[in-house]
Amino acid sequence: MSKPAERFPLNRLTLAIATGLLLQPAAFVAQAQTAAQDEDQVIEEVVSTGTRLKGTATAVLEERKNQAFVADILGAEQISRTGDGDAASALRRVTGLTLVDGKFIYVRGLGERYSSTQLNGASVPSPDPTRNVIPLDLFPSDIIESLSVQKAFSPSMPASFGGGNVDIRLKTIPTDFIFNVGGSIGGNSENFDDAIQYSGGSNDWEGQDDGFRAAPASIANRWEARDFLDNLDQATALNLFRDVQRNYDPVLDSVDPDASFNLSLGNSFDYNDDLRYGFLLTAGYDNSTQVSEQFLGEQQSRNGDEIRFIRFFDEVQATEKSVKWSSLLNVGIDYKRNHRIDYTLVALNDTRDEMREKFGETANVSAAENQRVRDIEVIYEERQLYTNQLRGVHTFPELMFMGFDWKYSLGRSNRDAPGNFSSRFILEDANEDGIFDVQNESSLSNAPTAARYSFQALQDRVENYGYNFNLPVYEGKWEMEFKAGADFITKSRTADNRRFDINTRAFADSSLLQGFRFSDIVSDDVLAVAEFTNQPIIRDTTIAGDDYVAGQKIDAYYFEADLFYDNKWRISGGVRYEDFRQAVVPFDPRTNQIDIIDGADRSQLAFTEDAFYPALALTYFVDQNMQVRASFSETVVRPDLREVSPATYLDPLTDNPIAGTPGVRTTSVKNYDIRWEWYREAGNNLSVGLFYKDMTDPIESVQSPAQDGPPLIRIANAETGELFGVEVEFLQGLEVIGDGIWDNMFLSGNVTLSDSEISLDPVAIEEQTGVSAAITNTKRRLTGHSEYVVNMQLGYDSDNGEHSASLVYNVFGERIIIPGIDFFDDNFEQPFHSLDMVYKYYPDFNTTVTFKLQNILDESRELEFEGLTFQSETKGVGFSLSYKYEF
Repeated sequence: MSKPAERFPLNRLTLAIATGLLLQPAAFVAQAQTAAQDEDQVIEEVVSTGTRLKGTATAVLEERKNQAFVADILGAEQISRTGDGDAASALRRVTGLTLVDGKFIYVRGLGERYSSTQLNGASVPSPDPTRNVIPLDLFPSDIIESLSVQKAFSPSMPASFGGGNVDIRLKTIPTDFIFNVGGSIGGNSENFDDAIQYSGGSNDWEGQDDGFRAAPASIANRWEARDFLDNLDQATALNLFRDVQRNYDPVLDSVDPDASFNLSLGNSFDYNDDLRYGFLLTAGYDNSTQVSEQFLGEQQSRNGDEIRFIRFFDEVQATEKSVKWSSLLNVGIDYKRNHRIDYTLVALNDTRDEMREKFGETANVSAAENQRVRDIEVIYEERQLYTNQLRGVHTFPELMFMGFDWKYSLGRSNRDAPGNFSSRFILEDANEDGIFDVQNESSLSNAPTAARYSFQALQDRVENYGYNFNLPVYEGKWEMEFKAGADFITKSRTADNRRFDINTRAFADSSLLQGFRFSDIVSDDVLAVAEFTNQPIIRDTTIAGDDYVAGQKIDAYYFEADLFYDNKWRISGGVRYEDFRQAVVPFDPRTNQIDIIDGADRSQLAFTEDAFYPALALTYFVDQNMQVRASFSETVVRPDLREVSPATYLDPLTDNPIAGTPGVRTTSVKNYDIRWEWYREAGNNLSVGLFYKDMTDPIESVQSPAQDGPPLIRIANAETGELFGVEVEFLQGLEVIGDGIWDNMFLSGNVTLSDSEISLDPVAIEEQTGVSAAITNTKRRLTGHSEYVVNMQLGYDSDNGEHSASLVYNVFGERIIIPGIDFFDDNFEQPFHSLDMVYKYYPDFNTTVTFKLQNILDESRELEFEGLTFQSETKGVGFSLSYKYEF
């Protein structure tokens, strides 16, 4: 039996170059230079630094190099260097990844449904009410050790794998005592002036509603008893309405600065020579505000070559407050370096509180008729994620070094929107001076939907456990490792939605509706003296399908082999078997009965399939620092939970009506990858990769024109689809340009160029969904796909180790956000040129001061079609100053 080959040992990196090129903090350089002055001190300090967490750049580079399947790794030090605050914003730096809506990652241009997300290798629940994908902005960067994006499927990964698998790996116990505290303060150029706000609750700073927005007990109790607000007599309706919160009027007020705080405490302890145990505790809090100006086009009309909007809001002021807090506890024990058990507890909260004041026109209210509409919207939601994980890794030297690892994860997520509100006012230019006076020419809309209250709740629970055996075998020139394991996932979800509208036609005298404050127009004093018609002032508008329960179960088994031959060839592959079962049951909230189409079979609510998913990867080692790898795999993309239910529901995030399709088919994907990698001296590296994906029955959203209001969105299958492209990634020290300052600088980046095409058959889609699909382009790119993605980073580290700076650039090509219908072209989100700067100052070994500028170019988010702006939103220039001290 030959000795295991030492594959790809890293060349010795000078500390200065390692800092610049491998993105480690400049404090590391400071330690090296202190070494030249005090040899005893360097030994103590370098040892401390050498045991940094796994996210250090050197470990990240080595891990990526030794992956059997194509993967990209982003370490904690790299995330810190670019100044990204959460997993979503950090992942946009990875080759071929784009960020959509600040939450979802598109891998190689494939939508969020085409990628899976894990936490420490385990499935976790999602707080998104209409999707089972995880919004990645939930995970703050302070708790992340590294982010792994595997782009080539391996049998140990979930088979629901189209673009890739994102594994968020949390920080683990340190090898030495750590205690650090930090805080930051900042703002945004859009926040300098006063912004619209409302009173809110007393606990809003905690990210918790204190009951201010919640449905009053008098209404909540009726809903609980299935006694809905239908056909109320006026006296009952008025009594209920008096209990409702009405103080949602916008006021101009100064914006508080953004602020955050975090701390980490951890240590490890030795108990004799065999046992080692430790812990890590982190906690963080972040409170920020984003003020923006927006344009919202909602419905367009064509007259020859002229396009105009029938419904639009051309003057929108928005203020969004965000409160995030996080905590992580990790406890671990290690016995003889052969047996390790870790327990992790994660608690995350992300609260969004947005107010918008919108001025615009509709088909019936326009400036041509001396009228405008003024809408007030309050959108409030609390997203929470709690996860318990227990993991074990064991090696048995006496059994040919056989390994056994296992995991158990139990998590739940909640989304609570305790009270969202909207109202509509009509502005009438009575004196025809061309000015719509909000205070003196305003009245609450005389309509059955003058205002709307909605209350939503979702609970998601995921249990995931699994195990894996691995056995290394050495024979002659062969080094082999065989793996076999299983993975079991059980998900359950419940969701409900309640809403009621305020019907101002209940007022006998419409002159009482004059005013610009909702709380004044419908105050208790007004309600006490007003005369009313026979129409109740409250109308329950909860619809069938607003409630649903869902369950999902996956039993998976896999076998994988990893074979090295003569230190030149590596063959990795295997097969995964998955038995997938899913059921989604929509309910009519009023009857608590299953809501299905008349005559439809209840069996359509279930979705089952089982199949084998193979994968094969081949790597050729050109030499110690260069390799070529190729892979092939077959995977699947399944419809989300609500997409197989026939019920129509309102997406609580967009208010668009959505209807699932019981007959929607899974997407079969064949994946091809090839990549050349060159790991050069001093950490410089270069890689070039090609990829191709052949898809059958891609799942897409299509639209059916509606008579009034937004189009109905249906889930349907395209006929075929393909995606192909090239990825280039590099890292180069600029000492090649010359001496002096160039020795302290590096340039890194990645470029992805790709294209895609799907073919849609309107007739087949109409047969599948039962509704007309007036698709403009039956051949087009995938929704969300960008033809190019560019990331660049220019870094600098001073000789004395006290200063480091990074200039970071990201841009994506235009991408389809809303597919076109009725002969209107697709709606494209325009490229966003993001330029950020991060400067770090290390006055001593324990202190870090960071100044950060974001969106230096003051770019705005814009959606266009046929050269016309459809939506826009200002983002402003962000800035922050932070301080961190390590004890």
